[in-house]
Amino acid sequence: MMLDWNEYQKQIGAAVAEIGRISPDTIRGYRGLSDAGAKSGVLDGKTRELIALAVAVTRQCDGCITIHADAAVKQGASREEIVAALGVAIAVNAGAALVYSARVMDAYAAKLPSEGQR
Repeated sequence: MMLDWNEYQKQIGAAVAEIGRISPDTIRGYRGLSDAGAKSGVLDGKTRELIALAVAVTRQCDGCITIHADAAVKQGASREEIVAALGVAIAVNAGAALVYSARVMDAYAAKLPSEGQR
């Protein structure tokens, strides 16, 4: 195991609790955002957690990974469903790299003298 995810989740919880003691409105605001989608009833909890895991990978957020992996398990997500969601994250990240590679080529072309552009 790369990381003790259960211990890390406890550490994140303690740090967030400390932030909440100092700035309760910050945590209330975060909870409001987090709860808004759940209250809509459009997506079920498992789907929301699978999306959250894919976004967590894209954002490279270990705290998000541990919290949403726990929530996904509690929502009944299977290993196969998690891997499928991660496959989407991998594909989107590769696609984003490709799109930004096109932007690099555009920026490169903009720096060339007009007669030297290809």
